[in-house]
Amino acid sequence: MPITTRLQQSARESGKGVTFIHGADRQRVGWDELHHDARCVGRALQDRGIKPGDHVAIMGPTSRHLVTAIQGCWLAGAASMVLPLPMRMGSFEEFIAQTRSRILNGDAKLLLIDSDLAAFYTAEAGDPPIVALSDMFGGSDAVVVPEPDPERLLILQYTSGSTSEPKGVMIPDRVLAANLHAIITGGGVQRDGSVVVSWLPLYHDMGLVGTLATPMVYGVDLVQAAPQDFLAHPGNWMQWLSDFKGTLTAGPNFSWVLAARALRRMEGLDLSHLQLALSGAEPVDPETVENFVAAAARFGFPPGAVFPAFGMAEVALAGTFPPLGRGLVCDTVDRARLELERVAVPMDPATEDHPIPVRRLPRLGTAVAGLEMRVWDPATGEVVGDRVVGELQLRGTSVTPGYYKRPDATAALLRDGWLCTGDLAYLIDGEMVMCGRIKDVIIVGGRNVFPEDIERAIGPIEGVRPGNVIAFGVDGYKGKETVIVVAEVKTDDLDALRSRIHHRTIEVSGLPPRDVMLVKPGTLPKTSSGKLQRSLCKQQYLDDTLQLA
Repeated sequence: MPITTRLQQSARESGKGVTFIHGADRQRVGWDELHHDARCVGRALQDRGIKPGDHVAIMGPTSRHLVTAIQGCWLAGAASMVLPLPMRMGSFEEFIAQTRSRILNGDAKLLLIDSDLAAFYTAEAGDPPIVALSDMFGGSDAVVVPEPDPERLLILQYTSGSTSEPKGVMIPDRVLAANLHAIITGGGVQRDGSVVVSWLPLYHDMGLVGTLATPMVYGVDLVQAAPQDFLAHPGNWMQWLSDFKGTLTAGPNFSWVLAARALRRMEGLDLSHLQLALSGAEPVDPETVENFVAAAARFGFPPGAVFPAFGMAEVALAGTFPPLGRGLVCDTVDRARLELERVAVPMDPATEDHPIPVRRLPRLGTAVAGLEMRVWDPATGEVVGDRVVGELQLRGTSVTPGYYKRPDATAALLRDGWLCTGDLAYLIDGEMVMCGRIKDVIIVGGRNVFPEDIERAIGPIEGVRPGNVIAFGVDGYKGKETVIVVAEVKTDDLDALRSRIHHRTIEVSGLPPRDVMLVKPGTLPKTSSGKLQRSLCKQQYLDDTLQLA
């Protein structure tokens, strides 16, 4: 069923709605009322010349206006381009440049901007008309919903740029509809009984598709907060889940670290209603998951609700889901053979206390409905067998037709009908295990060293800001890669901390880092969705522009 048809149906029939949280304020809006307002936005867009197939850029904080504008674009037949907000004011000029690049590259016919942000973005030659987001409301609801077209774009989703320059992922109606169906099916989402609770940014696919579009299109109750309300007080997330009897929620790995810490200081919560607590968008760290489960246990959290999954914007969102209710299951493998031979040889978890013996990797489930997956060796073009590491490929109903105006990048992404994810993985009886990003692997003496292992080991060291460590390789003696570690720190004893990081890197990887760079808090480069940018950090290291502590 086309997305606009289902939106109209859900507005008429569901009786559910969305509760917007802003600080202490909570405002509940029925999907029927929001749909009426979205029709007004759609009509206002059409009155300003927006036609089916056009693209509309939207910049604003998470709010009722933003959510309504997204649906209004779809009802008018336009693709929404939700633009990131600035992560750090220190890089504001770069943020404006990136924003303008997205707007122009995406051929936006109109920019809708929140009034509080309008002063920061000054129109230049070539920019589309700029309209205050609030001006789109209050008029006629007589939007002309165009005839369904499965190939018409609903979303132009710019990738976060964690490993490369951001690219516009094209999500037509048929792709979004297929992936939402897969999420509903694999996630056990139900109109009666499910309550989605989210603080995720709506300019990222996990927030836009996973926790907004899914309940909005299917008429499921949603509690929508803003990222800043979570980041300011991570315990808020757990409080919202308790207050609203949340059954489904999601977050990247770092958010579960913050949630676990907050839970240790909280009392009186009820997390027993949670049925699905998805960890995605970043590599899933087993220790992080286990720490959260332990901290949440006294509030009734069911361990089986943990849901480690894989997704990417190039399939709208969901790529693989584990079985519901299974919880975290890891594959424990011989680290040396994984790094040297690229084979995942099972090991007894009891050997984990040995020096550098094993690596624990979460099992991330099977391909969601409408997708199939395989692992291949790009060097030979051959599909590899179980437990052999190669590049993960996907194909099926949720795969994007490509990147907007980037035929070169599209050709590299799609080969013989398969989407090349750029991720190293292996399969076990149809279930996927992720090893790391191909571009990030550090190759030393024939070994494939995964930077995540080093980063996770250094994060807990006292004086290091957890989640703010980057490891990468640079060319060293005779062209061999060597390891560089960059960490944000919060201590004055830099020499002692540098020594601890040096020795911990050797312990976890067997490699002495060539450099340990200690930098000021808040200075590591990150994407708009909060992912560490290893490639940019590496360039800053080579350019000697890191802001040292």
